[in-house]
Amino acid sequence: QVQLVDSGGGLVQPGDSLRLSCTVSGRTFTNYAMGWFRQAPGKEREFVAATSWRGGITYYADSVKGRFTISRDTAKNTVYLQMNSLKPEDTAVYYCAYKALIVNAWTYNNDAVYDYWGQGTQVTVSS
Repeated sequence: QVQLVDSGGGLVQPGDSLRLSCTVSGRTFTNYAMGWFRQAPGKEREFVAATSWRGGITYYADSVKGRFTISRDTAKNTVYLQMNSLKPEDTAVYYCAYKALIVNAWTYNNDAVYDYWGQGTQVTVSS
């Protein structure tokens, strides 16, 4: 069993920054992927960013490329999502997700392939 605890959301103004955190614990695989997804009211959950624990390969949705950065601290078993230049359309509940990896390749933008999820943290961007 793997547990994910995500945090760091809040209410910010357009143009502000936030950093989300997701701490992983439990029986993790030797290599795994961590993803961030978000779901806005009335919309489907969508991919934001992902990274592999070994090698640190990163992927981003086009809508956040250049503004968001995913990173990991292996000593703290934590993955971060640094969000800069936030826009009202970034408002959503953000979820981190975990997937065990055999090889460093996975369908990173498909939420169905992830095995475990955090509880979600609300990000609201409003003036």
